[in-house]
Amino acid sequence: MQTNETPRYDDSVNTTGCCPRFNPEGWDGQELHFRDKRFLRATTRSVMHIPLNMGNVFSRVNRHIDDAEASATDQFIVLSRDISPWSSEHLFSVAKSVPGEEMTTLSGDFMTKVFEGPYSQARQWQEEMRQIARDRKSEPSNVYFFYTTCPKCAKAYGKNYVVGVTAVA
Repeated sequence: MQTNETPRYDDSVNTTGCCPRFNPEGWDGQELHFRDKRFLRATTRSVMHIPLNMGNVFSRVNRHIDDAEASATDQFIVLSRDISPWSSEHLFSVAKSVPGEEMTTLSGDFMTKVFEGPYSQARQWQEEMRQIARDRKSEPSNVYFFYTTCPKCAKAYGKNYVVGVTAVA
């Protein structure tokens, strides 16, 4: 992939009116190279890693991104990680700064892996991502997940795709 690019995010099929059907083609085994890639940073509250206010936070953030005309359309990705049992961080790729939201950048080289299955497998997926980093002779650090659809849409589409993203350099 070119620097600061992600695989194409195809949002053309949306039969739920909520999340588009995720097309995993081109997402598995990709090398991503970020150099000061722009993201909007938001946090959510959790109880023992179970999100409490994710819907409200994602709705607010998406509204602000739309209002600012800052959507990264084909380069859309939201990188999520638990920072404690009580809080999660979410990095929304954006094309420009979004007023009223915290902005940040991300740099480094990353590998992707597409998983399909229930969210309860996240701990196993995280270990697989750490192993990918070790296999690349990299010290496992932050592992992010791109939850491609909400639970309702995953049920409607019959597939729950999650893209793991881990630093490898």
